Amino acid sequence: MSTSLSDTPALGYAQELRRGVGTFSSFAAGFSFVSILTTVFQLFGLGFGLGGASFFWAWPLVFAGQLLVALCFAELAARWPVSGAIFQWSGRLAGTTAGWFAGWVMVIGQILTVAAAAIAIQVVLPSIWSGFQIVGGSGADSAVTSPTGAQNAVLLGVILLVVTTVVNIAGIRHMAAATSVGVTIEIVAVIALVFALFVLPERGPDVVFHHEGWTGTGAYLPAFLASSLMAAYVMVGFDSAGELSEETHSPRRTTPRTILHALIASAVGGALLIIGALMAAPSLTDGNLATGGLSWVLTERLGGVLGRLFLCCVAVAVFACTLAIQTAGARMIYSMARDKAFPFHRALSKVSPRTGTPVGASIVVGVGAAIALVVNIGQSAIFTALSSLCIAMLYLAYLGVTVPLLIARLRGTGWPRGVDEQGKPLFSLGRWGIPLNALAVVYQIGMAVNLLWPRPEIYDLTGETWWLRWSALLVVALSLATGAGYLLFTRRLRGRIELRHVPHTAQES
Repeated sequence: MSTSLSDTPALGYAQELRRGVGTFSSFAAGFSFVSILTTVFQLFGLGFGLGGASFFWAWPLVFAGQLLVALCFAELAARWPVSGAIFQWSGRLAGTTAGWFAGWVMVIGQILTVAAAAIAIQVVLPSIWSGFQIVGGSGADSAVTSPTGAQNAVLLGVILLVVTTVVNIAGIRHMAAATSVGVTIEIVAVIALVFALFVLPERGPDVVFHHEGWTGTGAYLPAFLASSLMAAYVMVGFDSAGELSEETHSPRRTTPRTILHALIASAVGGALLIIGALMAAPSLTDGNLATGGLSWVLTERLGGVLGRLFLCCVAVAVFACTLAIQTAGARMIYSMARDKAFPFHRALSKVSPRTGTPVGASIVVGVGAAIALVVNIGQSAIFTALSSLCIAMLYLAYLGVTVPLLIARLRGTGWPRGVDEQGKPLFSLGRWGIPLNALAVVYQIGMAVNLLWPRPEIYDLTGETWWLRWSALLVVALSLATGAGYLLFTRRLRGRIELRHVPHTAQES
């Protein structure tokens, strides 16, 4: 006799969330979080401006590292297909204290990532129609690193967050349908755009072997490491398919595959998009590619009408991306609240009987992201700072899973075995588990340091405000201190967090 998860309280978590996510919708959740149209458009100018054309090579390097992480997550998703994946996986591998900190950091990172995704709309809408540049009027500078562009990004981002919050609380079927439509449009647009860029070349693909467009002096390595922020920001969130496990049909079979497929598809499409843009750009040295990014390439090479049509597809991708990240964040909060491990857990663990969604958790993520935007409305570095900070937080949360997993492997404490919904063995790395896991940890530590490094070109464009330059480390330290204080308080009040049982296999023993 088979069971999809813990469908009764006796087995662990009662099934409260509705299973309305199929295979494609599960893939769409991960692909939308990555969203190459959103993030490549959003950060192409930054990556190119910091490292020139050869910044491309950060892309395959980051993909290789994140693939190692995704393989580890695929194993865990098959064995513990439950919402709040990072919190649940870390807690079951290393104890609830480690799990709580991983979940806490992940929630903050997800909220900041929602904010960073929402302001990507500024990169697109004013390029479609100048009337979308509300702050300062249609003639104002719309670049996200300018004062008028940054303020307008906050305004448009908050409006987008209102829309995604409404869709999120409407129900998982509405969210899955919106995400699936968005991903379909995004995939078609990426294929068409890559084709268009490759048939309109100004130079050959060997452009990626040169530093053309890099305006720095001295050693190139520091610039290359800074430019890797672009790739690091794009290729995260593939674990969001795991966040929807409790709402996915046959999660033990479906989720591991969609985690890997979402990352691989995004990596291939993004690489072709970057190469195509570098080949088709009218110039690599006049400064327009660094400031205007892919939006400038499209309007210059494809003309106003066709270029704006593609940008409309990008706007759809930005919406789907923001929606998917907000959904993942809401499920993380819901999962932690359900185990009484989050502030105001009674309200945030409630599932609407009408929509089958955690309404309170969805609202918290939306409001939290809006606050993160509003408090930074006067900072022109909001775009770069938020992008680097939010991804650094996600990397730290991911380390809260991969490090305990590696320790468990080295100790030989045993690896849960089982079968999926079709009776086949669960996804496993087998004897390759230890070396691949170890490489994943090394990569994550290195990239986390790279993301948190106090570069003025990322965190303080004025170069004169010390606390902005060190803001990433300050936010991480404040988050951990706040979390530790809350954990101590809640332990005295309610005792230790207890995770309920989740079977390792789809078959009852």
